[in-house]
Amino acid sequence: MTTQRPELGRTTLSVLFIGGLIGGSLWILSPFLGAFVWATMIVVATWPMLRRVQRLCGGHRAPAVAVMSLGLLAILIVPLGVALQALLGRVDELAVLLARLPELQLPAAPEWLNRVPLVGERVQAAWNRLVEEGFADVLAQAQPYLRTAAAWLAKQAGSFALLLVQFGLIVVLTAVLYAGGEAWAAWIRGFARRLADEQGDRMVVLAGQAIRGVALGVVVTALVQSILGGIGLVIVGVPFAGVLTAIMFALCIVQLGPFLVLIGATIWAYTTLGSGWGTFMLVWTMVVGTMDNFLRPLLIRRGADLPLLLIFAGVIGGLIAFGVVGIFVGPVVLAVAYTLLDSWIAADSREEPVTLNAGAEAGQSKQ
Repeated sequence: MTTQRPELGRTTLSVLFIGGLIGGSLWILSPFLGAFVWATMIVVATWPMLRRVQRLCGGHRAPAVAVMSLGLLAILIVPLGVALQALLGRVDELAVLLARLPELQLPAAPEWLNRVPLVGERVQAAWNRLVEEGFADVLAQAQPYLRTAAAWLAKQAGSFALLLVQFGLIVVLTAVLYAGGEAWAAWIRGFARRLADEQGDRMVVLAGQAIRGVALGVVVTALVQSILGGIGLVIVGVPFAGVLTAIMFALCIVQLGPFLVLIGATIWAYTTLGSGWGTFMLVWTMVVGTMDNFLRPLLIRRGADLPLLLIFAGVIGGLIAFGVVGIFVGPVVLAVAYTLLDSWIAADSREEPVTLNAGAEAGQSKQ
């Protein structure tokens, strides 16, 4: 009786055919992959909210999907439109402000600034040097960089329509995933179980928890910081408060924080309104700018029971590697890798070890 041996050529061609099919499919879908990844992250993070909206709609999925899709459309499109409208409506004021910028004079640095630990003396010296030299020299030094930034902005302006199309595609794909969420989840979990049995299913659940935890921590923290920062801008009367609030939210999402905007507003308050409002804005800046140090970890740990250092490394590393979407992809990849490694080590430790004690016990039994 002879056993048939698999043909090496047939196996190789089968693997190459499957690999080529997968690669071709990804190539065809590549224009939609970015939007699909964003839609997946949004659906996973907001799925509990969809279920609550569905209960309020009498258990019907279609109106709940419509409400969530309209809400997402408002979140993506409305702030962009409001910011553009505010910016275009105040072009004249912006031109006057830029024309007056070289003539602005800062007041002398407050005395208490010198008593700030570590950086107080250097900040006070830089402040007083800026008071003596004025903004004209600073603008002259920054002019080449400003021209480069203006050219880059002009180049990016052409992709505004493409950005709107991308937003619309995200909303459409999100609605599709909302409508058949259970079927999509069952397919993904079935595929994971096919790869790694129950361990694979657990990885899918863990990935969902990581996405929700990061979304809760990063997005909610960005909302709180930008809203509080915007309230401070409105109280002080800083121009373009709406636009600056939207910029703060974007900076908080990419983990840069609201300091860039709030420090500029503080300098404006000192030069325009005096030391009283300037000091208020400085204190407000310190409070709003540092609150993410305790708020974000607290929210992330509520959503995902993972080491905080792991999530933080995933957020920053994912942002550097993949852009803004890496904020969500990075923690998921690290969480799955960490859990697989931890499970592998735990499984190895549960095996019956062969130790010197066992050998000693065998020797005693012989005696």
